[in-house]
Amino acid sequence: QVQLVESGGGLVQPGGSLRLSCAASRNIGSIYAMDWYRQAPGKQREWVAVTTNYGSTNYEDSVKGRFTVSRDNAKNTVYLQMNSLKPEDTAVYYCNGRNSGSSLVVFRWGQGTQVTVSS
Repeated sequence: QVQLVESGGGLVQPGGSLRLSCAASRNIGSIYAMDWYRQAPGKQREWVAVTTNYGSTNYEDSVKGRFTVSRDNAKNTVYLQMNSLKPEDTAVYYCNGRNSGSSLVVFRWGQGTQVTVSS
């Protein structure tokens, strides 16, 4: 069973930065899209960012210009650099993969990593 392990979360003050990592237990080179999601308390999980095998990226509007997603297929790892963090970014962050043309995730969800933005 493929595992996803998210890490890098923590408590940070508003305006601070964090770099999240998502390590997969198998090769992700064949996975078209690797996405980041987040789930805030009392809310549904929402999509945050995507990086594809073609090198393209896209972001949810509220994080554009502040977050940067990247992937290292050789390390089976996806990253999310988060700058200028705001309290509304507080959530558990998850990653997962999708095949081309599909909205279905291909891995079992990991435990996520908690990000708390607070002064």
